[in-house]
Amino acid sequence: MKKLLVLALALLMGLTLACAEEEATAFTPTDSTVLVACFSATGNTWPLAEYAAEYLNADLFCIEPEVPYTDADLNYSDSNCRANQEMNDETSRPALAATVENMEQYDTVVLAFPIWWGQAPRLIETFVEAYDLSGKTVITFCTSASSGYGRTGEILAALTDETVHWIEGARFPASTTAEDMQAWLAEKGIAPYTAE
Repeated sequence: MKKLLVLALALLMGLTLACAEEEATAFTPTDSTVLVACFSATGNTWPLAEYAAEYLNADLFCIEPEVPYTDADLNYSDSNCRANQEMNDETSRPALAATVENMEQYDTVVLAFPIWWGQAPRLIETFVEAYDLSGKTVITFCTSASSGYGRTGEILAALTDETVHWIEGARFPASTTAEDMQAWLAEKGIAPYTAE
């Protein structure tokens, strides 16, 4: 009985924390023409997205799946885990928990995500296909301890029309500093938003 009570309390605390996190990541757009949209499965990518958004005076949007990933879902050593099943199915498009209602206001979109098997997670493909990105500049970056950027840019660019200006992305370790991120964005010609 004690174990059941402890389990129930742990579940209740988990749900409370999940709701608190959801409220904390609510998207509040400004008048910026730059959007940083980030999927951070384990939390490693999010700080880098924050660095980018701060430097660019950009709006910051948290890309989340409608059905959150569990630790078991992300257990890459299990060939049947959800992440592996999604990555092995090119048509897989996990549903988004929320969308950017005002995507038309952005000229530049920075997409940030962890790298899964040498490419963006399928959730990022869902995100890209959810919007008309025509005429926008899109740049991506990923986080990984060892995996490379792979064919990420090529795969994502194929999901949009030829008017989208894709800038070659890069892989960063979780230890990347704000200064490193700022220098990379500046090198790529991504300028901070300034109000007119």
